[in-house]
Amino acid sequence: MRLALAEVKPRPRRVAENLCALEGVVSQVPTADLVAFPELFLTGYSLGDSLHRLALRQGSKELSTLAEIARRQDKWILAGAPFESPARKGEIWNAAILVGPTGEVQVSGKRYLPNFGPFEEGLQFTPADSAQVLKTPFGRIGALICYEVFFPEVARKLALQGAELLLAISASPVTSRSLFAKLIPARAIENATGFAYVNRVGVEDSMVFDGGSTFCDPRGEPLDPAVHPLPEGQRILEYELPLEEYSRYRPSRPVLRDISLLA
Repeated sequence: MRLALAEVKPRPRRVAENLCALEGVVSQVPTADLVAFPELFLTGYSLGDSLHRLALRQGSKELSTLAEIARRQDKWILAGAPFESPARKGEIWNAAILVGPTGEVQVSGKRYLPNFGPFEEGLQFTPADSAQVLKTPFGRIGALICYEVFFPEVARKLALQGAELLLAISASPVTSRSLFAKLIPARAIENATGFAYVNRVGVEDSMVFDGGSTFCDPRGEPLDPAVHPLPEGQRILEYELPLEEYSRYRPSRPVLRDISLLA
């Protein structure tokens, strides 16, 4: 599997422009199977009163456009956006949206919402009820969103549900970069699973986002990517992931088996 992490910045509240930029990035990595974009990339992070107006919904033209991009580019695309809860109309998730080249749409909502310092997600979004494993031809993906990396229970639940790759999309400021750098290899080791992390760059409402995107193998070791530079400090990190080899780590280090026996 070839995974591309798009360390890019959105234009706040400009969904159409961000979709156009997304397609431009995807076209830069023709060999990638899956291209992942940061948390809330389609709208920007600070939405205020625009949240409900900008949120994607089943059947919305923005969601259709995203699916059409996946079809045109023949790629799987994972991108962050606000999304109306399919269970409770009017409630909005901070979501990871996965689209495939034949029209598939899968959505996983954020369960742990930060509500401290500059973050007010708990006032804007409704937490999703449970973690969702997203299915692709390359393997099952456990999607996490930013702050959820701090909760080992989220990654563990996804791994126990059969996730073969953990992938976190993020909009984390530069002040948290060193924390994620420590947590990501730990989550990979705990779950004997590769862990990918894509974080945005740029400045929005005085918050500075500084990337730090990476991939760690099941032993917590970082993998060297092919780097595709983009304008304004943006870049794409492309990885060749031997997921079939990573599956052999679990029997030799059977953490998931042992924790399931105790559950």
